[in-house]
Amino acid sequence: MMDIKRPLAYRARPKSIDDIVGQEHLIGEKGVIRRMVTNNKMFSMILYGPPGIGKTTIAEAIGELFGLNVFKFNASTDKKAHLSEIIKVSLNYGALVIIDEIHRMNKDIQDFLLPHVEEGNILIIGLTTNNPYHSVNPAVRSRTHVLKLNPISNENIITRLKQVSKDFKEELTSTLEEGVYDYIAQSSNHEIRAGINSLEILHMSFPNEIVTLEMAKEILLTPSLSLDKNEDNYFNILSAMQKSIRGSDVDAALHYLARLIAMEDLPSILRRLTVIAYEDIGLANPSVITKMDACTRACERVGFPEARIPLGLLVVDMALSPKSNSAYLAIDKALEDIHRGLTPKVPNHLINVSNFEDKAKYIYPHDYKDALIYQQYLPDELKDKVYFKGLQTGKYERALNERNKLIKQVLRKK
Repeated sequence: MMDIKRPLAYRARPKSIDDIVGQEHLIGEKGVIRRMVTNNKMFSMILYGPPGIGKTTIAEAIGELFGLNVFKFNASTDKKAHLSEIIKVSLNYGALVIIDEIHRMNKDIQDFLLPHVEEGNILIIGLTTNNPYHSVNPAVRSRTHVLKLNPISNENIITRLKQVSKDFKEELTSTLEEGVYDYIAQSSNHEIRAGINSLEILHMSFPNEIVTLEMAKEILLTPSLSLDKNEDNYFNILSAMQKSIRGSDVDAALHYLARLIAMEDLPSILRRLTVIAYEDIGLANPSVITKMDACTRACERVGFPEARIPLGLLVVDMALSPKSNSAYLAIDKALEDIHRGLTPKVPNHLINVSNFEDKAKYIYPHDYKDALIYQQYLPDELKDKVYFKGLQTGKYERALNERNKLIKQVLRKK
C-alpha cells in the first residue's frame, strides 16, 4: 500500500518564531511580535499579506509560545455553531482563535464574536490576503492590531529550503546543485510553501541522485525566468517595463512585456499595468484606464497564451499615449501634509450635524450659475494650499486646467 504522508510544507512548518525566515519587521529584535513575546503580553491582531508567506505559521507559533488552546475558524465556510463551541471551551480555559479569511466574516458571526474579544474571553488572530483597511469590517478592525507581512525574498526562501532539507534529511535523499535552490526560489513567486512543494517533488522524482538545474526544469515545468540569479531581477523587469512605457519607448516596453509573458505571471503584469495607467498616463489620456479594465477582463477570460494579444495592444497604446503624473503628485502632496500632522478642524459649515451650536450656513452650489459660488472648503490653516497643478499633455487635462482656472477666478470674487 502506498505510504501517504501530509505534504512536506505542512510538516515542515516552523513551531517557533525563531525558526521563521523573513518578516524581520515583525519578529526581528525590534519587531512588535518579538516585543510582545519578550514582554509576555498578547493582543488580538490581523495578519495580512500574499499567500504562502507565513501568516498561519506566525499565528500558530504565537499560540504555542503563549501556551494557549488554539482553534481554527474559517470565516467563509464555518458556521456560527462551530464558533459557539469554541467560545464555550474558551470561557473555561482561555484560547486563541485563528480566523482564516477574516474579511469574509458575516455580521451575525461578528456580532456574536466581538463581545467576547472585547471582554478578553478569547484572543483572535485574523488572516487575510486582502487589505483589511478596505475589506475587514471596522468593528472587527477596531478591536485588533493590523500587521502587514511582506513578500519573502529569494534569499530567505533558499535559507528555508536548506533548513528543511537538513531537518528532513532521512526522507529528502537527493543532493541539489546550488543553482537548483536559486531556480526554485525564483519560480516560487515569493511563497515559501510553493518552494517547499517544489523541493519535495524533486526529492520524490530523483531519490538518492544529484539533481542538476536541467533535471529540475524538466520536472517542475516552470518557465525559466531567463533571468539572472538575482532575487530582484523579476521586479527589475517589471520596473523596466514601466519606465519604458513612461519614457514612451514602445519597442523597449514590448521587449520587457514579452519577458514577463514568458514567466506566465498574469496577475503581476496586470497589477503593474494598472499602476502605470493611473500613475504615468492619468489625466493626459484617462480612456487608457477603461482600456486597462477591459484588458484585464479579456486576459482573465482567455488566459495564456492568448492573453499576450490584449496585453500587447494595451502596452503599445500606453507607450505611445501622452503622459501626465499631475494627479499622482497631487495626492502624494496632500498625504505628505497629513503625515506631517496637518489635520486641522473641518470648517463648521461643512459639518453635517443639525444641532451644531456654531454651525455656519452651508451654501448649496447647485443654486448658482455653473454651480460655482465662493465658499471656503479647506480649514483656515490650509486655505491657500494648492495640491493639484495640471499639465498640458492632452486634450482632457487641458480642459480640466481651463475649468480649474474658471473656478479659481470665481472663488477669488468673494
